[in-house]
Amino acid sequence: MLAGSSWFGDEQDTGGKKRSGKGRRTGGRGTGRGSGRASGRFGRGTTGRSGPLSDGPPSDEPSHDGPSHGGPLPDGPDVGSSAAAAPAADPESVARAICLRLLTMAPKTRAQLAEALRKRDVPDEAAGKVLDRFVELGLINDEAFAEAWVDSRHHGRGLAKRALAAELRHRGVDTETVKEAVERLDSDQEAETARRLVDRKLASTRSLDSQTRTRRLAGMLARKGYSSGLAYRVIREALEQEGIDLEDDFS
Repeated sequence: MLAGSSWFGDEQDTGGKKRSGKGRRTGGRGTGRGSGRASGRFGRGTTGRSGPLSDGPPSDEPSHDGPSHGGPLPDGPDVGSSAAAAPAADPESVARAICLRLLTMAPKTRAQLAEALRKRDVPDEAAGKVLDRFVELGLINDEAFAEAWVDSRHHGRGLAKRALAAELRHRGVDTETVKEAVERLDSDQEAETARRLVDRKLASTRSLDSQTRTRRLAGMLARKGYSSGLAYRVIREALEQEGIDLEDDFS
């Protein structure tokens, strides 16, 4: 136990009281009160040793005041020491963790995952091994991705083949896979979707003249990837049902 601890101070206090009592019996009344008051109020004896103040009873717990030099306890090993040196993470393990996390969020193509690994500085060799393994396990399947993308974006957003192909190419799907996926939409299905889009927007254009209505409807279909020929045919059919004839030179 350190001489400056609160526990050691209380031990000195007990010793002071014993000595002060002895002083009263030998006729030193004033001396006994003074030594007893000093030991009771300040937690130290009459020997003059200094230590930290203690307001409570002595404790059996060891002191936690830190090292003798008074500095704070270290938070970890010293920088540069052997204890602080951690082994580098395995690149393949890092790549697997990144790919799994991204795939749990949403389906991804191989090219999208490869780009994500490059941005995180995963070596190409490790990235290639992990991606190849994911393909073998079926976790990466660009063909299935393309088919699901076409179905979802066509029925949900009304996109035509041209827009769907552009989106798939932007996500790294190869040309042959893109072609096979978009060809699953036949021309009749594409035309029917274009009619639904026009019918949905037609009512909001009734306050406009026929040419303005036509331009706005055609622009909407063009942004979704429909050809101008199909757009004109569908728009003309819709306006004719309202008794409006369009000029044949529409472009």
